[in-house]
Amino acid sequence: MQTIGIIFSVYVSNKVGSESIGLFQLIMSVYAFFITIATSGINLATTRVVSEQIACNNKFGAKKAATQAIFYSFCFGIIACLLLCIFSNLIVSVCLHNKITTFPLYIIAVSLPFISMSAAINGYFSAVRKVFKTASSQILEQIVRIFITCTLLYLLLPKGIEYACICLVIGTCLSEAFSFTYVYILYKFEKRKEKLVQDEQSYKSDIFKICIPIAITSYIRSGLSTFKQLIIPLRLEKSGLSCEQALSKYGLISGMTLPILLFPSVFINSFSSLLIPEFSSIFVTKNYKRINTLTEKIFKYILLFSTCIFGIFLIFSDELAKVIYNNQEVGKYLLYLSPIVIIMYLDTIVDGMLKGLNEQVNVMKCNILDLFVSIFFIYFLLPIYSINGYIAVIYISELLNGFISIRQLIKVTKLKIKFFSWIIMPIGICFIARYIILLINIPIINITSLIINILLFITIYILLLFITNCLTKKDFKI
Repeated sequence: MQTIGIIFSVYVSNKVGSESIGLFQLIMSVYAFFITIATSGINLATTRVVSEQIACNNKFGAKKAATQAIFYSFCFGIIACLLLCIFSNLIVSVCLHNKITTFPLYIIAVSLPFISMSAAINGYFSAVRKVFKTASSQILEQIVRIFITCTLLYLLLPKGIEYACICLVIGTCLSEAFSFTYVYILYKFEKRKEKLVQDEQSYKSDIFKICIPIAITSYIRSGLSTFKQLIIPLRLEKSGLSCEQALSKYGLISGMTLPILLFPSVFINSFSSLLIPEFSSIFVTKNYKRINTLTEKIFKYILLFSTCIFGIFLIFSDELAKVIYNNQEVGKYLLYLSPIVIIMYLDTIVDGMLKGLNEQVNVMKCNILDLFVSIFFIYFLLPIYSINGYIAVIYISELLNGFISIRQLIKVTKLKIKFFSWIIMPIGICFIARYIILLINIPIINITSLIINILLFITIYILLLFITNCLTKKDFKI
């Protein structure tokens, strides 16, 4: 489904152009902020509270906690919906360069209660280890989004840039509503299997004890993140670019290059979400030895995986850009940003482990610091160095965030990083594999030959890991 999503994104990018994609990214930044208000940490709170009740063998309490969480999430969603409607005129004039009317924002507002309740239900499914239900809802959401968006683009695209954005917004919001309906039905069937015992116990305090600090820090983090995205085109204009050129450049990196770089992280994101209930259950039983063992294994796995992905982008950046977008400029940015995927992917996993170890507030503090630093450099670097300044900011942001998160994980779990066998050797193996690929020299003439070359690189990389003992049979014993 992630592959289909990338193909769909490529189709949309080629259909509407980089300027429309840049504007849509700004709309999605605003959307993300109000989603943060709508969810207010309810997903993690539900996962944590339900996981803890299951670990204590209290299944009835787990389901009651989930029911209460869904109700609170609905309230958060309604508040977010009203706030977006109230401030829509201000957002359009100040944030979106008056390129669109308020209509797309009203559509977004209606979808917020659905998103917040879906977050709570999916948090429950993660806690009870039934993530296939969440996965199937994401499949449905993707299918509905693609169908609606493609249909609307066919009908409305000739009318201009606002209608292009309306098509994308409606497709996104209706798919969220369908996804909620589906997961809610699954949740109701799940509840019927074991009827709740009528007791007086409430999990309100447990939920809000996790929700409130996460919500507060999330509002700050998401607000700063939205502000960061909104000022990027404005600061690019200060370098001498027109508004259209600034949106286009922003769209090339944020809407076209970064999705390709993040595409392989579908494995990482799935893994990260599963680590939260897993580590939470182990943490509540105080099995610290198990935590330390798992942390070391997972840290090593992700470093080896992300280094392999770095090698793929390093070698095949131009070919990937040509096959996917037929745009060599995207290939240039893929090459420039390829090294950052190592720390980017690792940070995602580290955050997942820290959240499972009750360190979610520290994770948020780290993210907030990162955003302040990023905004500072965006403000001063972009007017001088234009798009190259934006690339520099991405590096500064990811390195800072990754360093602080890893330091916190080491502090909590006493993790010992083996720099030579986990980092230096795998990167060296990437370059050796690159030269072997160049020596074999299979011509890349189409997507099939590109895939063959990538698979050959992965095979050589894995073989060299075993030959150099960077990876052993022992590593597969969890």
